[in-house]
Amino acid sequence: MAKAPRSKKTPANSPAEDTAFALHSLQEVLEKKRHYDASKDEMLHFYEQMLLIRRFEERAGQLYGLGLIGGFCHLYIGQEAVAVGLQSALNDGLDSVITGYRDHGHMLAYGIDPKVIMAELTGREAGISKGKGGSMHMFSTEHKFYGGHGIVGAQVSLGGGLALAHQYNDDGGLCLAYFGDGAANQGQVYETMNMAALWKLPIVFVVENNQYAMGTAVGRSSAETEFHRRGTAFRIPGMDVNGMDVLEVRQAAEIAFKHVRDGLGPVLVECNTYRYRGHSMSDPAKYRTREEVQDVREHKDPIEGLKKILLENGSSEDDLKAIDKDIRKIVTEAADFAETSPEPAASELYTDVLVEEY
Repeated sequence: MAKAPRSKKTPANSPAEDTAFALHSLQEVLEKKRHYDASKDEMLHFYEQMLLIRRFEERAGQLYGLGLIGGFCHLYIGQEAVAVGLQSALNDGLDSVITGYRDHGHMLAYGIDPKVIMAELTGREAGISKGKGGSMHMFSTEHKFYGGHGIVGAQVSLGGGLALAHQYNDDGGLCLAYFGDGAANQGQVYETMNMAALWKLPIVFVVENNQYAMGTAVGRSSAETEFHRRGTAFRIPGMDVNGMDVLEVRQAAEIAFKHVRDGLGPVLVECNTYRYRGHSMSDPAKYRTREEVQDVREHKDPIEGLKKILLENGSSEDDLKAIDKDIRKIVTEAADFAETSPEPAASELYTDVLVEEY
């Protein structure tokens, strides 16, 4: 007996036509104009922020080597344009950010005081998480920065919850949820994407593709290495972005954020970037050559790239050297503050463990 053909009737909760979904629609918008029209003042601000992250992370690496930072420490050197380009387009005090454990740069890009970040790295009472979170678990509800998460991919699910809160409260905010190319293979990422697309949650998923996850090249660990296409099954438009170009990242942010704020649902942004150091400070990074790293430093560095544009637009070498000098002073003060701040009292072990008494 022949089976009856399946009904082609569109379910009541589905889009009326498949043609209403165009996966590459936002990519096409980006292709028409790849760079944000930044004023000179804006470019100088981007330059200062990226340089602050670079110098801060370099000093953090030194403190780790001296034993002043314990546990794990994942540096953001090379990826500065991603956090600065995206977060410069956020609405202060409204939008929320959540990321993985390579989180120092995101907090600095958010304008959080370097002193309290460095103090957290060294486990001091003055740290932003009272010295209890360390490098991997920084947090600030005041700044709507929700971590800093050590479980690979966990922040994406939590980001979905933050986006749901924005939608429920109807506050006009969005959630920026970062994860890496390694975390992109976690199942919870796709569960969150499905719900976010179904409910049109105000969230931008950002894959910081630094090419090596924990130590394995993307081509060896991922069947689909074009991560911006990972939202296809959930009708989430993707964007392929040069994460080493802060003006391109900022332009992508403008496009993605408008799409989300217009109530059209989530966007997946892949920022192709590169970390100069190992996965963490304990990683010798023997899975790649020194020549490869040096080639990226010489030809694709985000700070040097913007510096060239600034010089072409009237800034002088002396002006930019003065900025670097000021940044180094800020970082030195942050390191001195972190080294001299007291450690938490032993009684702090028992605070903030439970929300209520049971």
